[in-house]
Amino acid sequence: MSRVASRLAELGITLPEVATPAGAYVPAVRSGRYVYTAGQVPLVEGRLPLTGKVGAEVTPEEAKDLARTCALNALAAVDSVAGGLERVVRVVKVTGFVASAPDFTAQPAVINGASELLGEVFEDAGVHARSAVGVAVLPLDAPVEVEIQVELADWAE
Repeated sequence: MSRVASRLAELGITLPEVATPAGAYVPAVRSGRYVYTAGQVPLVEGRLPLTGKVGAEVTPEEAKDLARTCALNALAAVDSVAGGLERVVRVVKVTGFVASAPDFTAQPAVINGASELLGEVFEDAGVHARSAVGVAVLPLDAPVEVEIQVELADWAE
């Protein structure tokens, strides 16, 4: 069992199926040693568990959990094009979007849900640069969307 697979098992995490794109794009693209994911909303078995704006219909704590789900969906997308998560040598960047009520300003705390998960899974290799952006609305009225970029090991497929 690989290091990442062992870590996922220790954490009790099973990767979900790769989410079906909601438009004319693919869930992830590999370019050389890097994988870039499309924005991943917190779909669970094909549906959003919550919708609405963070700070209004969705609490910050609920949104943080949803950001974690987004990161899991992003990892599934990475896995689908990388030849396995054990090839990930570093999480490079996380970009998080939070559909925010007008007075909500704790976007970084929400996106910590994604960042913390990546740290749990990849440990030191999960430390990354990040942006956390408040937006008016997201696709499907999702409260959160996350995209990630990872670097892969330099060995043949």
